[in-house]
Amino acid sequence: MSNRVYVALDTPDLARAKAIAARVRHHVGGIKLGLEFFAAHGQPGVHAMADLALPIFLDLKLHDIPNTVAKAVQALGTLNPAILTVHASGGRAMLEDAKAAAPIGTKVIAVTMLTSLDASDLAATGVTGGAHDHVTRLTELAREAGVDGIVCSGAEVAAAKAIWPKGFFVVPGVRLPDGQIGDQKRVVTPRQALDAGASILVVGRPITQAEDPDAAARAIGATL
Repeated sequence: MSNRVYVALDTPDLARAKAIAARVRHHVGGIKLGLEFFAAHGQPGVHAMADLALPIFLDLKLHDIPNTVAKAVQALGTLNPAILTVHASGGRAMLEDAKAAAPIGTKVIAVTMLTSLDASDLAATGVTGGAHDHVTRLTELAREAGVDGIVCSGAEVAAAKAIWPKGFFVVPGVRLPDGQIGDQKRVVTPRQALDAGASILVVGRPITQAEDPDAAARAIGATL
């Protein structure tokens, strides 16, 4: 993969999403569309973004009973996303059914622990151990379930790759050394994430909120 940066266009403003994608298209490897975008525009919005001919990462983090998730994945199949996310905490049967329902060529990626959470957040939801333990447990589960990889922070990706050398690792919460971290609690630089084993990086606000998104995308690419 020549460019491993996916720009996160999580906005309900379709025109803005298309404008940013058009500006950065030559300096990113794909575009990530999340729940905010999909809630506003649904499948027609995804089709509109697909006109830019960039791989689409559909980040919906599906999490429900296995049959419901499988039916949802089937319903999304006509979009042919390059990457589709589900929650690892949905369990092995849900992960297996999601992968079985996905189109050939779509990577089904299991979200382990959101980068907006830390150890105290885990404890508040009854999860024992720290972030590292939680992510490694769910990495094992995802590997055994036969999905393609996981989403984890750059802090845990090296440990995840040691468990799953052939896995596909998506790392969000990436920031340049002098960048604002926003609501992310576990962040790394793009170079740190790749050196630790990331397959692709997800970068949102450092590009989308920059005065010049194209220049910001090029600056991030220059650090890789």
